[in-house]
Parts: sequence; C-alpha cells; structure tokens
Amino acid sequence: MTQAPTPTADTVRRLVRTLLEDTPATGTGTAAGLDVRPVAEDGGHRTWWVGARHVLHLAPDREASLRRRRELRLRDIVRPHLPVAVPVSVAHGDWAPGLTYTLDTRIPGGTAAEHKVSALGEDDLAGLLAGLRQVPARQAGALGVPRTPPRSLEALRRMAVHAAERLGAADEFDPARTAQLTPPAAAQLAAQPGTAVLVHHRLGGDHLVIGADGRVRGVLDWTGAVVGDAAEDIAGLARAVGSPAAVRAATLAGYGARPCLRGLWLARCDTVIHLADRVDGRSDAPLPALRTELRHAWEAILLERVTEFREDDRDDKDDDDTENGENGENGENGEE
Repeated sequence: MTQAPTPTADTVRRLVRTLLEDTPATGTGTAAGLDVRPVAEDGGHRTWWVGARHVLHLAPDREASLRRRRELRLRDIVRPHLPVAVPVSVAHGDWAPGLTYTLDTRIPGGTAAEHKVSALGEDDLAGLLAGLRQVPARQAGALGVPRTPPRSLEALRRMAVHAAERLGAADEFDPARTAQLTPPAAAQLAAQPGTAVLVHHRLGGDHLVIGADGRVRGVLDWTGAVVGDAAEDIAGLARAVGSPAAVRAATLAGYGARPCLRGLWLARCDTVIHLADRVDGRSDAPLPALRTELRHAWEAILLERVTEFREDDRDDKDDDDTENGENGENGENGEE
C-alpha cells in the first residue's frame, strides 16, 4: 500500500485556495491568505481548521476514504430526522490519489469538556436519540453502513473486574464498585432481539458541539455509524456528559429501563478498561480525559435500583419494522 503523504499547512492552503477562491470571505481573510491549523496538535494532521467557518478532513487511507464518502450520503439521510445540526460539505474530492477530502462548514460551539449540557441541552440529546431511531435501518444499510452485533455485557464485566483490580493497585479506582454489576444483572441487561437502530457510535465529548448556553448545537463525525445496539450511544453520552444526563435524555427519547441501564454499564466497564490500559502503558490516550470519562460514567442514578425485568420486555419492534423505518414507538416497553 502506498504511504499517504503527510499533510502540511502549505498542502492545505493549496487545496482550499482552489475551493474557496471565489468565496468573498472565510472569516479570517481571503482564500489566498487563509489561517489554517491542525485541529489536533499531537495527531497526524488529518483534520484542519480553515479560517473561522470551515473544517477540512483528509482521509489517510483508502478505508478511511470509503467511510468519508459514505458519511457524506449518510448525513443527508439523518439530517431531516435530527433537531441538531449535522455538518454540511461545501466541497469534496481527492487530495491525493485515492484519498478523499471533505471541506465542511464549521458548527459554532465548544466541546462537552468546555460547556456543560443544560436541561434544554438534554432535550436536544433526547431528540438526537429519538431521531436516530426514525432513520430506516434498511436505507442506512443500502449506503454500506455496517450492521454490528451487540457486545456481551458479561464478557465486558469480567474484563472490567480485572482492570479495576489493576486500577486499585494504582490507587486510581475502588475495585469493589464493579461488584454492583453481578453476572445475573449482566444477563438481564443483554440486548434484546430485533432492536437494532442507526447508532452514531462515537458520541464522545469531542463530537458533540455545545453552546455556551448548554444547548447541543450539532453532532460531528458520522464515519463510525453502524446499525446496531442503541445502548452504545447512551453509553457514549454517559461518558461525555455524565450518566444522569444521558439516562434522562434516553428516557425522554422513549427508551425504557433496560437499554438505559445497559448503556450505563457499557460506559462504566469501558471507562475502567480504558483507564487501566493507559495506566499499564498499553494506550497513549490522555489521562485527564480518561479520568473525566470514568468519573462521568460512574455518577449514580436512581434507575440503578431497577434490577428486575419481565421476560417479554421489548424496547423496539422487530427487525422488519426497524428496516421499514417504523421504529419510533414509546418507551413503555422494558420499564417496570
């Protein structure tokens, strides 16, 4: 496989100059004198701020290029269903042979680390989760969005128990807390058949655009979207904005106790495992961010007292209904 060239500021300027040369203003000057800078200083410089109004994504390989092309079509499908903004592409093409770029409009706002989600922001998150349920899974699948099976919460629980012991030895976490999720409880919180929906799958704090007023302005990076377990998005929100806010939003979106608690424990197990990997030197993820996610995921919620479920509880319709786009029923199923 041919090694992708390393993007530089000059590379970006040359590319966007041809795209924006007819644009009267970009926020910081003309296209010829654009202020361009990488979004992440410690990465491979694949995402760049372009002036104050645009962001440029450069795919590093052909697999990423396929995901970017699919994302362009998927965003057009999900946009009518969501109460928050989805980036709009103003140009796309190849920045190197076989490697895609997309130049998107920038959604004003900050990250979840910069702004706390307000009560109205939780309504926005509820609308996001509810809207994703309304996207026909068959339509998403036709674009190439993969269908992924739900993860085993019991297997994840066992991994988290061992990780918590390592964190306990490092004085990072009390391993006794993982005992709250017992094997029978993990079995009860298994994903139910026929409940697959479109899942963003990367609802981290960096992908939620939040205003200074606490409202959720937009959702970024749809390249990891799948048709699968809605609890994964609830888990992402728990890590990003805290478990209470995530569960309140999911409940407002019509989800019952089972998927809410499943999402809570997916987040808790994941954060313990990820932090342990970092402490053990198997990851280079920033420690402060991992510790914040763990703290958010382990915030207590009243719903944790719900431990019994009827055998016939369901939170969504059958796969056939989901694929026909009829997956927006209320949240009474699965609640006690």
